[in-house]
Amino acid sequence: MNFEILVATNNEHKLKEIRQILSPHKITIYGMKDLNIDIGDIEENGKTYFDNALIKALALQKVTKMPIIADDTGLEIAAMDNAPGLYTARFAKEYGGFPSVFNEVFKRIEGKDRSATFVCDIVLVNVEDKPLRFEARIPGHIANEVTHGDGFGYDPIFVCDELSKTYAAMGQEEKNRVSHRGKALNKLLTYLKVSGLIHS
Repeated sequence: MNFEILVATNNEHKLKEIRQILSPHKITIYGMKDLNIDIGDIEENGKTYFDNALIKALALQKVTKMPIIADDTGLEIAAMDNAPGLYTARFAKEYGGFPSVFNEVFKRIEGKDRSATFVCDIVLVNVEDKPLRFEARIPGHIANEVTHGDGFGYDPIFVCDELSKTYAAMGQEEKNRVSHRGKALNKLLTYLKVSGLIHS
């Protein structure tokens, strides 16, 4: 029988990536819509990525005893004092969403240091008696122009140093191997294997 995990999201792009990474290891991934769970809008007012991920996980913990994962991600741009960081999603919304926000980023860092870091914190609850944290930080820089291709969010402008191309220019398998979410999920996967919760 597959190990089952509920993900604290309704984001189809995110669920697709998580399924691609975890499903081959006899893990069944559910989004909230799959189980008809609606807990309304959650105020993510934490001071760290871990705080925000935990807020989402604990909100779901009130309605299910299933293992739950929640994540919070942020793009930290050196020339913007590591903004937008915790406010990455809100920053995009404030400047018209994607791809409009890219012009704002380009404008703010023109002629400056283009280095950036993508961060992902994943929290797992309902497995041990305390929340477990899995974090990945991916060094990179902001591209000089938008890359057209696959990907979502800031993928078209974030160049991963490891492969020297944007997430959007990568194939999905390649992105899952080097991305912030991919590397955090692989840390989670290692924990699940070592703890004997999955056998693959």
